[in-house]
Amino acid sequence: MKFTKMHGCGNDYIYVNGFAEQIAADRKPALVRRLSDRHFGIGGDGVIFINPGKRASFEMEMYNADGTRAQMCGNGIRCVAKYVYDYGLTDQTSITIESFGQVKYLCLTLGADGKVSTVRVNMGAPILTASEIPVVSGNEQVVDEDIEVDGQHYKMTCVSMGNPHAIVFLKHLSDFEIEKIGPRFEHHTRFPERVNTEFVRVIDRNTVQMRVWERGTGETLACGTGCCATVVACVLNGLTDTKVTVKVLGGELLCEWDQTENLVYMTGPAEIVFDGEIALQEEM
Repeated sequence: MKFTKMHGCGNDYIYVNGFAEQIAADRKPALVRRLSDRHFGIGGDGVIFINPGKRASFEMEMYNADGTRAQMCGNGIRCVAKYVYDYGLTDQTSITIESFGQVKYLCLTLGADGKVSTVRVNMGAPILTASEIPVVSGNEQVVDEDIEVDGQHYKMTCVSMGNPHAIVFLKHLSDFEIEKIGPRFEHHTRFPERVNTEFVRVIDRNTVQMRVWERGTGETLACGTGCCATVVACVLNGLTDTKVTVKVLGGELLCEWDQTENLVYMTGPAEIVFDGEIALQEEM
């Protein structure tokens, strides 16, 4: 099977051209776990299959490293956009991509080499209703709400950008034990579908620092939907303006919540690491 390793701000996935590679649906979870393994496989935060779209130009079929299906990935969808343009599946710089039934609109910016350098994504409207995120709460929206995790109390704001996020604001991030606390949030009983958790330090009105624990994967170098959810949470708590640079471990993303349209826009890079081919095991 041929594949391409790509990343957006270090959030790396294995991309498979679903136009050319046909993998049975029941084989994909085990295959994803094998390919994502950083010691015995290719290594990545998961696998994304690029398929013909039913409601859009293309479909992004995304899996976490543990083989579970995921609804949306902001870094992943930018890389899909770069893939389909750079590898000649489209010659358009404005395209649509669907993921888990959601259609996103993307604008591609080309570099001097004629390849895609950055992608701006209309990520849609943030979902703030607790039951739709979903998060268990007595309030309609979860903004600066208390949650007890591992015996400690935190304040969280919950947002869905097609997948659930809990944003927690902290004064310090460098020594934060995310490997310990992240899984406790992910599997907390208040999150029936588990949750991605963003731990955020506000630097100024236009800049924040973020570390993220992604459900089904662990800490990653970046999370596009998490950056978008973070900016929405910052605005809801009065901590920043609506256009914010989010500094993640793998780089920076620019996110803006247009409150007039109630749409979130994300702009960031997409990079190809290498192409390869791997033999598929018969038992997969």
